[in-house]
Amino acid sequence: MSTPLDVGTTRGRVFVVGAINVDLVVAAERLPGPGETVVGTRVERYGGGKGANAAVAAARAGAEVHLVGAVGADANGTEALDELTAEGIWVDGVTVLEDEATGVALIVVDPGAENQIAVGAGANAALSAEHVTRALASHLRPSDSVLVSTEIPDAAVEAAVIAAASAGARCVLNPAPPIPGIADLLGYGPILTPNAGECLELAKMLDDDHTHAREAAAAIMARTGAPVVVTLGGDGALVLTPDGNVDHVRPRPAVARDTTGAGDTFNGVLITRLAAGDELDDAVRAANVAAALSVAHVGARAGMPRATDIEVGSRA
Repeated sequence: MSTPLDVGTTRGRVFVVGAINVDLVVAAERLPGPGETVVGTRVERYGGGKGANAAVAAARAGAEVHLVGAVGADANGTEALDELTAEGIWVDGVTVLEDEATGVALIVVDPGAENQIAVGAGANAALSAEHVTRALASHLRPSDSVLVSTEIPDAAVEAAVIAAASAGARCVLNPAPPIPGIADLLGYGPILTPNAGECLELAKMLDDDHTHAREAAAAIMARTGAPVVVTLGGDGALVLTPDGNVDHVRPRPAVARDTTGAGDTFNGVLITRLAAGDELDDAVRAANVAAALSVAHVGARAGMPRATDIEVGSRA
């Protein structure tokens, strides 16, 4: 089971709604250009998908995690669920679809830890709003927290955000990628966690075009009335709150081997620390440390730290 947080067990449960994939990773000397073939030295298989990755990060950080998603009735799906269960994650909310294949991500990583990713959504694309509603509506309590990512259909994302709002539960929405219907969800007041590019794209979707992430985040916050956390990769994170406060959380130095899953680590730890009662800035700092620790290993989950690692890293 998961290692408890040093600050005590989480006050509420964490529900994660998102994609479950198998990642096939090729290490290559450089990333391919359009129409180009680049030959790598090896192929490695890892568990992946933004929802599943964030669930693993949250579980290792000490949360009681319930995952909602979909896999196919195939060997990849069975293996994915076994891996998640071994992390202490409840997978009762994962539906197994007979006529779909489990999602697969094809990832190329270069020596500088930059990557290219192509995803075959498979069962993730068939996750229905009805399933998400059934998995959440009768189970959520106001003390719970819900993390939603957008590699699943718009209707499933909408169902998750509405279920959280209806239950009075905290909702964190990671718009990676931004989806067409996201503007309709902002009135439910989720905490948004885009990266800088996604932040600019979101603001543009709201007909509020900006060239800087800070101004774009402020425009988004005006619609949600809730904080916006912009992840900046190696530059840390930007935290904007409705009281007008803007905080730049500085990065933790890291030697990166593979940045795949760093954002998922950030979001999983963020929701865990918020569920534990941390203030937002403190939760972002812990998430920032966790993301920096995660990139030292190849594979989205290999470097995801446990609570004790995050505590030690926060003091370094």
